[in-house]
Amino acid sequence: MRSLLLHVHEEPRFDARLQVALDLARAFDGHISLYQPIPLAMLWPGDPFAVTATDLAPMAKDRAEEYRRKIEIRLAAEDVPWNWVSEFGVAEAGLVEQSGLADLAIVGAGNTDGRKGASRLAGTLAIQSLAPILVVPDTAEGFAADGAAVVAWDGSLEASRALRSAVPLLQKASAVTLVEVEETKQREVELPMLDGARYLDRHGIACEIVQIGRGDASITHVLREAARAREAGLLVMGAYGVPRVVETLFGGVTRDMLTNPDIPVFLSH
Repeated sequence: MRSLLLHVHEEPRFDARLQVALDLARAFDGHISLYQPIPLAMLWPGDPFAVTATDLAPMAKDRAEEYRRKIEIRLAAEDVPWNWVSEFGVAEAGLVEQSGLADLAIVGAGNTDGRKGASRLAGTLAIQSLAPILVVPDTAEGFAADGAAVVAWDGSLEASRALRSAVPLLQKASAVTLVEVEETKQREVELPMLDGARYLDRHGIACEIVQIGRGDASITHVLREAARAREAGLLVMGAYGVPRVVETLFGGVTRDMLTNPDIPVFLSH
């Protein structure tokens, strides 16, 4: 976890994920690559009050550079190495490209345009990023690498990928719990939970395994309550175990978990 990619956007909640990135960099002796996409508004050419992209570019660049200088003042006071990349473009595409040589991409839980609900950026990166992602709550005050961690386990390939990708984080955790939410309908499990525990043991990670009945509650609620009960500071889970279009239309654990999370969520697809 030494190469950290951080999404930069001018918003109050950016401070939360910057602090998390700094804490992770210190814990892993890492480097932060701050990626600042500069979007340009798309306006109808027939609008008499519209301005062109050529007109917008200097204004957008000036504002981005002003914000960059503000953040660089803070970074200069930190004991963490970093570099900054600014470019015109769409956040999703740029972050996917930048993730090619990153160990972890760090993004916020909210939408940058103020829309409510799960972060569309995080949802896109969850299935397109070349690195696992960490979704940081707006209210996060930092990240304690030596805190407790909960791993959501459903026996899927996505869950196993998330587990393997999170090993560096889990090795530093004070306690690790694999949580499987029991469904009312039996389904075929590709990878039993004990296999996941054995895998962690080979990496020197002791873990508790827990099966929790779902009842009438949602899987998301059960997982969040399990994390709260263990005072966990990290939740690890696989992303989009079903086609994303199904998650979008009918809800789903990934989308629910990305909606107002109360602790950082580590996702891998």
